[in-house]
Amino acid sequence: QVQLVESGGGLVKAGGSLRLSCAASRSIFNVNGMGWYRQAPGKQRELVARFTGTGSTRYADSAKGRFTISRDNAKNTVYLQMNSLKPEDTAVYYCYLDDSGSRDWGQGTQVTVSS
Repeated sequence: QVQLVESGGGLVKAGGSLRLSCAASRSIFNVNGMGWYRQAPGKQRELVARFTGTGSTRYADSAKGRFTISRDNAKNTVYLQMNSLKPEDTAVYYCYLDDSGSRDWGQGTQVTVSS
């Protein structure tokens, strides 16, 4: 089991930016997948952005053009750069990692965007 620790959430005004970080307790170099979900109050958890097993990136339509997922394998860390934030981006953001047929989750970090 891998430990994932998210950071970087906070309160920001609409139009602002935040960068989330997800630090893993072991190497992420060859994992099957890794990325970010979010869950707003009263809503289901939804995928925001991810790396596939081949290293390609995928984004939810709501994130395209505004969010960028990146990784630093040397630091075992995945990032989510979020620009042009909107109030509807308010949610708890969770990092996940897929490997060896299992999925591990971080504890989540709150992002609140005020109008």
